[in-house]
Amino acid sequence: MNPALKALQIKARHQVYTQLSGNTLSKHHGEGQDFSELREYQIGDDIRKINWVISAKLGRPYIKELHANHELSVVVSVLMDASLYFGTGNTKQKKLTEVATLLGYAIQQQSDLFTGICYTQTQTYTTPPTKQLYHIEQFSQTLYDMKLLGTSLSTSASIEDLFKRIHKPSLVFVIGDFLETIDLSLLAQRHDVVAILIRDKEEDFPPTLGEVSLSNPHNKNKMETYFGKRSINKYLSKRKAHDEKLIEHFSKHDIRYVKISTDDEVITKLISLFA
Repeated sequence: MNPALKALQIKARHQVYTQLSGNTLSKHHGEGQDFSELREYQIGDDIRKINWVISAKLGRPYIKELHANHELSVVVSVLMDASLYFGTGNTKQKKLTEVATLLGYAIQQQSDLFTGICYTQTQTYTTPPTKQLYHIEQFSQTLYDMKLLGTSLSTSASIEDLFKRIHKPSLVFVIGDFLETIDLSLLAQRHDVVAILIRDKEEDFPPTLGEVSLSNPHNKNKMETYFGKRSINKYLSKRKAHDEKLIEHFSKHDIRYVKISTDDEVITKLISLFA
């Protein structure tokens, strides 16, 4: 295993066990009720709990006791293409891997079911619903090692596929840079959805570069241009309008969200999200 990835996993696991413990991931934990026991009715019991079919068969009132099923299905879905390949050292992809890994450890610590789904242009990688660290760490390695240059993902097709894959109500994390228009409304009708935006700090605060050669990571085309104050202001105006529309969409459909920059401490951002 890549030593940098191993260090990332060790850090994430330590932070989950020491700092994230006690914070629940979802507003709605688990679903339904499971059968516990059948017992004879006692004075003071809620008569609404009487099972009339069984009582009729046995000739006296019986109560069917239930207990809450608190096991939560949690899906960590990741949208990956060349737009993550930004900045020196491929920091966006590494930060995305750190976020997904930390979430995986947190889910496992809470004894919930983890499912990892990674969408790229050429493949969809999935784990089985699991509580095993092995699958979480394999998912982490897949994200870290994924080759993204020259790829372009259809987010609409990915979200449609994600909706079809998840059959039971779940907590669904959708992780990506969200630089393209995305519609999570259908997903949010059935599930508790959390959007995690991964951005490079220079996407929010671009430097003045002057004469520069820019490379499109999706198709590797190059463009010679002048990136000065006017270009920066134009770019920032478009990015602000895009993000405002995105946040309006999240608010409309009761989708929690957090933006994590490449220089942010992930655990701090997630604690503020779950608090």
